[in-house]
Amino acid sequence: MSAWQLWTVAGVGLMIAEVIAPGFWLLSVAVGCFTAAVTGLLPFGLTTQVIAFAGGTVASLVLLRPFLLRRFQRGGVRTGVEALIGKAGVITQRLGPHGQNGRMLVDGEDWRAVSLDESALEPGTRVIVVEVDGATLKVERETS
Repeated sequence: MSAWQLWTVAGVGLMIAEVIAPGFWLLSVAVGCFTAAVTGLLPFGLTTQVIAFAGGTVASLVLLRPFLLRRFQRGGVRTGVEALIGKAGVITQRLGPHGQNGRMLVDGEDWRAVSLDESALEPGTRVIVVEVDGATLKVERETS
């Protein structure tokens, strides 16, 4: 087996291992292997292939990995009351001005609510949950 084939097999193996251990670390090393494989096809020695491997790996860690992390790992899963942020609800009991509490329904659950802009919101008004403060949802009027 020639050098370029070994680099290619190593790169494919690292890509498969990336599925088991996500984080795009092994994928970055696989890119380095593929860079060395291309160099192995050219009339260069092993030293040049190792330098290409190192350069490809570092370049992938610096350029490709941050892009992939932003693209595929968006913030994780929100649970509990934090999962309510961004959801729409309906006012069921008037929210008064100046932070007077009212009630609202979000996903079929009744919550205490307060208006962020301190305006009065009447029952039936559709709102969006912006913040959570303990068991109180801070809301603003939904814009259509």
